Amino acid sequence: MRVLLIEDNEDDAILIREMLAEKKDLGIELEWVDRLSRGLTELGSGKIDLVLLDLSLPDSHGLETFDTVQRCAPDVPIVVLTGLDDEAMANQAVRRGAQDYLVKGRLDSYLLTRAARYAVERKQAERALRESEAQLRQSQKMEGIGQLAGGIAHDFNNLLTVINSYSDMLLGEIGFDNPFVRNGLDQIKEAGHRAASLTRQLLAFTRQQVLEPKILDLNESVSTMAKLLRRLIGEDIALVLCPHPALGRVKVDPGQVEQIIMNLAVNARDAMPGGGQLTIETMNVELDNVDARQQISVAPGSYVMLGVSDTGCGMDADTKTRMFEPFFTTKGSGKGTGLGLATVHGIVKQSGGSIGVSSDLGKGTTFNIYLPRIEGAAERLDPISVPNATFRGSETILLVEDEEMVRALAQAILERNGYTVLAAKNVHEALWVAQEGSTAIHLLLTDTIMPGMNGPELAQQVLAIRPATKVLYMSGYTDKAFTSTAALEPGFTFLQKPFTPQTLGQKVREILTVPQPNRTERAA
Repeated sequence: MRVLLIEDNEDDAILIREMLAEKKDLGIELEWVDRLSRGLTELGSGKIDLVLLDLSLPDSHGLETFDTVQRCAPDVPIVVLTGLDDEAMANQAVRRGAQDYLVKGRLDSYLLTRAARYAVERKQAERALRESEAQLRQSQKMEGIGQLAGGIAHDFNNLLTVINSYSDMLLGEIGFDNPFVRNGLDQIKEAGHRAASLTRQLLAFTRQQVLEPKILDLNESVSTMAKLLRRLIGEDIALVLCPHPALGRVKVDPGQVEQIIMNLAVNARDAMPGGGQLTIETMNVELDNVDARQQISVAPGSYVMLGVSDTGCGMDADTKTRMFEPFFTTKGSGKGTGLGLATVHGIVKQSGGSIGVSSDLGKGTTFNIYLPRIEGAAERLDPISVPNATFRGSETILLVEDEEMVRALAQAILERNGYTVLAAKNVHEALWVAQEGSTAIHLLLTDTIMPGMNGPELAQQVLAIRPATKVLYMSGYTDKAFTSTAALEPGFTFLQKPFTPQTLGQKVREILTVPQPNRTERAA
């Protein structure tokens, strides 16, 4: 413990030094100065743990002395030293923030060291409380923003489903002899896709995406993206890959891993306008209790680390505090949405991992992502083969969607592809059709968020009646319809809104083509 004694009386200073020296187990290092000005210089070093302060000094007197020291080092605890006739002033100093006061004429080594130890402990507790309160406020703010963003994304995705799908359908119907109309539809389609990209990033930030995790080798994921990344960052930035030769496996959504790497690469590129080096490395790490407390917010255990480092401009303290907030950006107007890092943060947290950041102005930034390490071989990511490229079929589909425009659109797309569609505007109609209808239902296509009952709950009841029915969920966001991590169980598939006629047709054909999973236990 480094203690600064600001005391102009040499005899008192010698006595205090001798008292502190008696308690060798505390490891106290004492710095003595006899002027306030010299004390402020010592405090400026940032290496002082405690101040023992006489209020009456040659260059300062009374409470002004205390106020000056507290302004200079607000996080350093102060114990006031006072004479027998100055206890009233010492009490005022305590009310202003001093941790304690000691009367010089009554000092002994026990009182002095106890006051010193308690002062430091109380100040540390106060600091920890402030930090916890700040973290709570930040968490509440992020939660509020997340709820707002999730609701907006849900409503926008329903609208974009209609806009994007009808523009696709009209483009398929119109000829090339009307370039003005065709160009207008192309522009509508492009704007719709850009808007859909923004809502996907909002959902990633709010952790409301449905994940389809696979066992992955992150080395393969990075290697596969290398060519794309080199085009993305440009020729003036060197891409260096440092894969660990015996890397463990992780279970995450492959698309989300690509999103993480892409967003961090773009962030690094923008931080190096004059060129530099982007390094992507992987590593097996073991985090113990100390690591987990000091580096990142994650439980101790075995992890795979994905590190992305740049040699760019780095971040100041304010930027580091706010970097994961949605819409926060240091770029100029029109040059960024401020969703890139917020998206990365949301994906990592939803995937059960954590993210650590180190950055210094002028020295670059490093993002270290920690994902739980698991046993098992990496899964192949080959797409499901659909025999008919037109995605046509003749099966019967129970469509459940409470938004009328989306329901009418999905019904039109499916019927154009040859399916028989039983459309229900709510769960009550859907259950009536499942119970009373005589027609076989091959697929339940249902929204996840509806009044009265969510999609998974509806599917459970339908499967109890018709266990051979397959299930395809669709939604603009997941909310709490699935598990806390929003990961689909095997045998269930999810279609993210906004969808297009192509994506809806392909997903329906895929799930109807794949062999029926065993759901005996679920249907029971």
